[in-house]
Amino acid sequence: MAIYNRVWIPDSEEVWQSAEITKDYKAGDRFLHVQLEDGTELNYPVDPSALPPLRNPDILVGENDLTALSYLHEPAVLHNLKVRFVESRLIYTYSGIILVAINPYKQLPIYGDAIIHAYSGQNMGDMDPHIFAVAEEAYKQMARFSNQSIIVSGESGAGKTVSARYTMRYFATVSKSSSNAHVEDKVLASNPITEAVGNAKTTRNDNSSRFGKYTEISFDPSYRIIGANMRTYLLEKSRVVFQSENERNYHIFYQLCASAMQPEFRHLKLGSAEEFNYTRMGGSTTIEGVDDRANMIETQKTFALLGLREDFQMDVFKTLAAILHLGNLEITALEDSHLNMFCELLELNSDKMAQWLCHRKIITTSETVIKPMTKPQALNARDALAKKIYSHLFDFIVERINQALQFSGKQHTFIGVLDIYGFETFDVNSFEQFCINYANEKLQQQFNLHVFKLEQEEYMKEDIPWTLIDFYDNQPVIDLIEAKMGILELLDEECLLPQGTDENWLQKLYNNFVNKNALFEKPRMSNTSFIVQHFADKVEYKCEGFLEKNRDTVYEVLMEILKESKFRLCASFFQDNPAPISPFSSTISIKSARPVLKSPNKQLRMTVGSKVLCFRSSLSLLMETLNATTPHYVRCIKPNDEKQPFEFDSKRVAQQLRACGVLETIRISAQSYPSRWTYIEFFSRYSILMTQQELSFNDKKQICKTVLQRLIQDPNQYQFGRTKIFFRAGQVAYLEKLRSDKLRHACIVIQKGVRGWRQRRRFLRVKQAAVTIQQYFRGQQAITAQALKQTWAAIIIQKYCRGYLVRKLCQLIQVAAVTIQAYTRGFLARKKYRKMLEEHKAVILQKYARAWLARRRFQNIRRFVLNIQLSYRVQRLQKKIEEQVGVISHFTICTNFTVNIVSDLEHLNEDGELWFAYEGLKKATRLVILESHFQSQKENYEKEIEGLNLKVEHLSQDINHLQKLFREENDINDGIRLEVSRLTSENLVRSRCSEARIVSVIWQYNPKLSVAQSPQKLTLYFYIMNLMTVLYADLKPRGVVVNMIPGLPAHILFMCVRYADYLNDADMLKSFINVTIDGIKQAVKENSEDFEMLSFWLSNTYYFLNCLKQYSGEEEFMKYNTPRQNKNCLKHFDLSEYRQVLSDLAIRIYHQFVLVMENNIQHMIVPGMLEYESLQGISGLKPTGFRKRSSSIDDTDTYTMTSILQQLSYFYSTMCQNGLDSELLKQAVKQLFFLIGAVTLNSLFLRKDMCSCRKGMQIRCNISYLEEWLKDKNLQGSNAKETLEPLSQAAWLLQVKKITDDDAKEICEHCTSLSTVQIVKILNSYTPIDDFEKRVTPSFVRKVQAMLNNREDGPQLMLDTKYHFQVTFPFTPSPHDLEMIQVPSSFKLGFLTRV
Repeated sequence: MAIYNRVWIPDSEEVWQSAEITKDYKAGDRFLHVQLEDGTELNYPVDPSALPPLRNPDILVGENDLTALSYLHEPAVLHNLKVRFVESRLIYTYSGIILVAINPYKQLPIYGDAIIHAYSGQNMGDMDPHIFAVAEEAYKQMARFSNQSIIVSGESGAGKTVSARYTMRYFATVSKSSSNAHVEDKVLASNPITEAVGNAKTTRNDNSSRFGKYTEISFDPSYRIIGANMRTYLLEKSRVVFQSENERNYHIFYQLCASAMQPEFRHLKLGSAEEFNYTRMGGSTTIEGVDDRANMIETQKTFALLGLREDFQMDVFKTLAAILHLGNLEITALEDSHLNMFCELLELNSDKMAQWLCHRKIITTSETVIKPMTKPQALNARDALAKKIYSHLFDFIVERINQALQFSGKQHTFIGVLDIYGFETFDVNSFEQFCINYANEKLQQQFNLHVFKLEQEEYMKEDIPWTLIDFYDNQPVIDLIEAKMGILELLDEECLLPQGTDENWLQKLYNNFVNKNALFEKPRMSNTSFIVQHFADKVEYKCEGFLEKNRDTVYEVLMEILKESKFRLCASFFQDNPAPISPFSSTISIKSARPVLKSPNKQLRMTVGSKVLCFRSSLSLLMETLNATTPHYVRCIKPNDEKQPFEFDSKRVAQQLRACGVLETIRISAQSYPSRWTYIEFFSRYSILMTQQELSFNDKKQICKTVLQRLIQDPNQYQFGRTKIFFRAGQVAYLEKLRSDKLRHACIVIQKGVRGWRQRRRFLRVKQAAVTIQQYFRGQQAITAQALKQTWAAIIIQKYCRGYLVRKLCQLIQVAAVTIQAYTRGFLARKKYRKMLEEHKAVILQKYARAWLARRRFQNIRRFVLNIQLSYRVQRLQKKIEEQVGVISHFTICTNFTVNIVSDLEHLNEDGELWFAYEGLKKATRLVILESHFQSQKENYEKEIEGLNLKVEHLSQDINHLQKLFREENDINDGIRLEVSRLTSENLVRSRCSEARIVSVIWQYNPKLSVAQSPQKLTLYFYIMNLMTVLYADLKPRGVVVNMIPGLPAHILFMCVRYADYLNDADMLKSFINVTIDGIKQAVKENSEDFEMLSFWLSNTYYFLNCLKQYSGEEEFMKYNTPRQNKNCLKHFDLSEYRQVLSDLAIRIYHQFVLVMENNIQHMIVPGMLEYESLQGISGLKPTGFRKRSSSIDDTDTYTMTSILQQLSYFYSTMCQNGLDSELLKQAVKQLFFLIGAVTLNSLFLRKDMCSCRKGMQIRCNISYLEEWLKDKNLQGSNAKETLEPLSQAAWLLQVKKITDDDAKEICEHCTSLSTVQIVKILNSYTPIDDFEKRVTPSFVRKVQAMLNNREDGPQLMLDTKYHFQVTFPFTPSPHDLEMIQVPSSFKLGFLTRV
C-alpha cells in the first residue's frame, strides 16, 4: 500500500472508519501508519494476509448502483448508502438486482402520479433508483416474457408494507382497466383492510405487518388488471391476547373502540380502548398523528368498494367486539357481564360457555371425567379461544377479499407482490422468530441461486470464460430445520405425545445435534435455549412455548359450543369441513395457504402440530410460485431504532445488510469481475487517456482493447466481452486515478500558460511605468527654465514656417490639379459630344432611308398584287358577261355581281390609285381579250347553257325526291318526340323515389323535415349532403393548402349558410349547420391521430366561427367590415347559439391537436434535451453498474436536439400551410415549450447522474437553440420562452458555485421559478463528474432551505406535464369579400353555382 492511499479500518461506533496512509507499507510490516479524518495519527496493527480494504475514489461515491463501485466490500457499501441517504436524501439504491430501500421516517414528495408517469416506459438504468422502477421493470418483463414476482422483505419498521403498497399502486395506475368495474381500485382497497386486521404498533414500527402476504395481480392479454388473489402466512395470533410494553393490538380493535359511540355500533356495548384487557395491555392505546375514528371510516369505505355489504361488515365487527368482551371475562364465582355480552353477540349458550371455560373433559376408555381447571389454565383456555376466533375471522376476511377480486375467464399473466418479514433476532426469540427465520432461509436460498444464475448468464452472453464462483449455500441450515429428524420433525413428534414438554423436545435436540452439527449449539449458561447459525447471524431461541404454540390448543368442548352458535358466521368458523377458498385461475396450481388437518385425537385437541405443518405447506407453495416466476428483490432497511428522519445508524444498517443478502450479492460480484463497462462508456470516459494514433482507428472496440493493453499490463485484470469490458476489483479506481492525473497535468499546463501570460503582462506594465518614470526624472534634471522657453519658441517658429511652406505647396498643387482636370474633362466632353453627334446623324439617315426603302418595297408589292387580282377578276367578269349575252336574268346577276365587285374595289380604293389602275386594265382587257376570244367563247357558252338547262331539269327532279324524304323524316321525328315525352314522365317518377331516399338520409340530421317537401328543396338537401361528403371525407389538407386563401372550406360553408338565410329557410339552415358540425366531428374522430388533418380542421372551424361572427349583423363585429362586406350580413337568423357550439367544438379540436403534437414530440425530449451531448469535451458518462443506461448503447437512431427542432419546424410549417391563426399558433407553441421544459425538468429531478455542472451547460445550450428557433420563426411574443424559465434556472443552479453564504443568497434570489422542494432536490442530487468538483455539503443545503422557508409554495416536486394553458380564440375578421372568392376545380364542387 502506497502513501496517501485511503483505507477502511474497523471502528466500534461507526463499524468502519476512513483513514489515510501516511507511510508506505512494506511486506512484513506489523503496523500500518494511518491518519484518521479527525487528524488523529494511528499505528494500526495489520495481518499481512488480510490488509484493510481500500476506499473508492470520491468520484465513485454516491453511485446509484453499488456494483458500480470499483472496490466492492462492506465498508464501501455502507459508506455509499450513508452518503446517498444522509447527504443526498436519496432512500433508494441498487445493489445489482436488489433495490435497497431505507426508511426515511418522513413523507417524501416522490410518489405522486407525475412520478409514476415519469417512470412508466423507462428502463431501470435510465432513472434514479425507485420502487416504481422495479415495478416498471416487472411490468415490462411480464409483457415480454412471463410471470413476475416482487419480493419485499425487511425487519419490522423498515417499510415493507409501504413499499408493497406503492408497487400495487403503480400497477393500478399504469394498467388502467378498460371496464367500468374499477378492478385496480379494488386491488388497492384490499390494502387498508388487511392492514387494519393484520397490522399493529410495535416498538419498532407504528404500522408493523404481523403476517406475511403474497398478492397475485392478474392481467389480461392487453396487460390490464382483471383481478387479484391474496395468500397470507403466519399471522401473529398471540398479539390478540398479549402485547409488550408500548405496543398495541391490531388496529381494527382501536378503530372499533374509537367508533363505539356511533349509532350503528352502540349495540356492541363497547367503550374506549382503555376499558379492555386485550387493547390496554401494552399501555399505549393511541398512535401520535393517527386518528382511529377516521381510519375506521376509511376501512368501512374500502369494505364497500370491494362489494362487501353492511351486513357482512357488521358481522365482522360483532365478532371483533365479542373477542374484546371475551378478554374482559374474569374467572370468578359471580356472573360476568362481559361473558353474557360475548355470548349475546355470538348467539351462544352462556351457561355452557361459563362451565367449559372453567372445566375440562377427559375421556378414557372406561369413563369420562370432568375436571375443573385452575385459574391460569382457564385464562389460557380463554385466550386460546380468542386467538382461534380471530385467526378464523382473519382468514375469512382474506377469503372474502379474494372473492371480491375474482374475475371470469383465464388470466394471461400475473405479477406477485410478496410482503414478508425479514430475518429477526431479539433478546428473547421464540416460536414466531424461528418460523420467520426459517422462511428467510428458504428465500435466501432461492435468492442465492437466482443471483448465481444471472451471473452465469451474463458471462455466457458476453462469451467470458466461466469460472466457478464460491457462494454461501445455506442448504445445511435448511436441512437442520426441515430434514428428516430435523428440528421441526422432532417438534411435531413431541407434540403428538400426550405428556410432551418443551424440555423433552429441547433435550432431543441436544442429543441429536450438539457436537454433531456445526450449525447447532447449546448455550453455555442456559439449559432452556438452543442456538442456530443462520445465514445472517447466530440466533438463540428460548424453547418455552414452542409446543403450545405449535399445537395451537383449543378444547373440543368449546369448539362444539361454537358450532352450535346461531350466529352463522361464528358457526361456519368451526365446521369440520369448511368451504374451501375458491380456486384462483392461474398458470400455477394454487393451493389453499391454510389446509385443514384432521386431528388424530379430536376429543382432546382441535389440532395437533398443525401450525408448523400449515406453515411448511404454505411456504412450499410460495417457493414453488417464486421459482416459476422471474423475481425482483426489494430489501427494506431500518436506518435507526428511534424513528428519526434521515438519521443513519451504521451498526443497525450493517446488521440488516448482512441479514438481507445485499452483502452476499456484493461478495459474489466481487469474486469475479464486478466492474462492467460497455465499450461506448469506456471510450467516452477514458478517451483522454488515448493517444492520437489510437484515436485514429475507426473501430472504437479495437481502440478500447489497445488502450487497456497499454494501461493495464496484467491481462488477468480484465476481460473483453461482446458488448462490455469486465474489470476486476480496483481496476476502475486505477483508471480513474490515471484519468485524474492526466486532467491534473492538463490543468497544470493550462495554469502554467495563464500564469506566465499574466506575469509577462504585469512585467511589461511595470517596465513601461519604470521607463516613463525614468524619462520624466531625467528630463527634470537636464532641462532648465530658459532652455524650455527657447525650445518652445523654436518649436513655435518651426510650426508656423512649416505650415506656410506646406500651405503654399498645397495651393500650387491644387491649382495645377484643377487646371489639368479642367482640360482633361473638356477634351473628354468634346470627344464624347462629337461621337454622340455623329452617331445621332447616322441614325436619323438610316431611319429615313430604311423607311423610304420599306415604303417603296411595300408599294411595289401592293401594286403587283392588286394588278394580278384585278386582272383575274376582270377576266372572270368578262367571261360571265359574254356567257350571259342575251339572257336578261343572267345579265342582271352579272351586273349585280359586277356592281358588287366595283363596290368592293371602291371600298379597297383608299387613296384613288386603285380606281385608275382598274380603268386602265379594263380598257386593255376589252381591246385584247374581248376581241380575240369573243367568237370562240360564244360557242362554248351556248353549249354550256344547254348543258345547264339539262342539269336544271335533273335538279328539279332531285328536289322533288328530297321533299318527299323530308316529309317522311318529319313523321319519324314526331314519333321520337312522343317517346321522349313518355320516358321523361317515367324518369320523373323515379327521381321522386330517389328524393324520398335522400329524405331518409337527411332525416337523421333534421327530424322535423317533412317528406312532403318540394322536389326542389329535396334536391337542395341532396346537394348539401354531397357538399359535406366532399369537404369532410374527400378533401385532403396537402391537396388544397397550396395557392389557397386561408379557411376557404370555411368560407364555402358560410356562403351556403348565407344562401339559406337568403331563402329565409329555417329548416334548411338548421339542417345544414347540424350536418356541418357533425361532419367536422366525424372528420376529427376518424383522424384523431392525424396532425395535418387536425390542423386543417382546427383552422377551418376557427374561420367558420369568425365568419358567423363577422357577418352576424352585430355592431361589435360589423365595425371591422368593409361596406361591401356589411351588405353580406345575415338578414333573418341569429346564430349566436350555434357560435357557442362551434366554439366548444374548436376547443375540443385544439386540445386533441395539442395532444397529438405532445405525443409526437414527448419521446424525443429527454434524449434530445438531457441525454444527447452536443458540446465537445463535456461528457459526464460514469460507470452505471448492473443497471445499464439504455443511452449508453451506440444507437444511431438516438434523438438529438436537432430532432426536436425539426419536429417543431414540421409543426410550425404545417400550421402555417393550413392557415392557422397566428395567435392560436403562438398558444400551441407555448404549450409545446411548456411540455419540453416540464418533461426535461422532471427527468432531471429523477436522475442524479444528470445533476452535474457539465450537464447544466448542455441544458442551457439546448435552451438557447430553442430560443433561436423562436426568434427565427418570429414567435417571441408567444411567451413560450417564459415557460422554459424553471428549466433555465435549474441549469443555472447546476453551474453556479455552492459554497458560501453569498452563494446561498444568490441562489434564493435567482431561482424564483423553482419551489423550495425542487431547489433542495437539485442541490442534494448534485453529482461531481471529476475530482476537481466539490459536492454540495449538507450544511449548505440546510442554509438554503432556511432562507427559503418564507416562500409559500407547495410540496410538489414534479411539474404537471398534463397541464394545459387556457386557450382563447381571438376574433380576426376575414379581409376577403365573399363575391371575390372562387372555388378551385380541385375541390370537385361543380354542382355549386354562385347566385
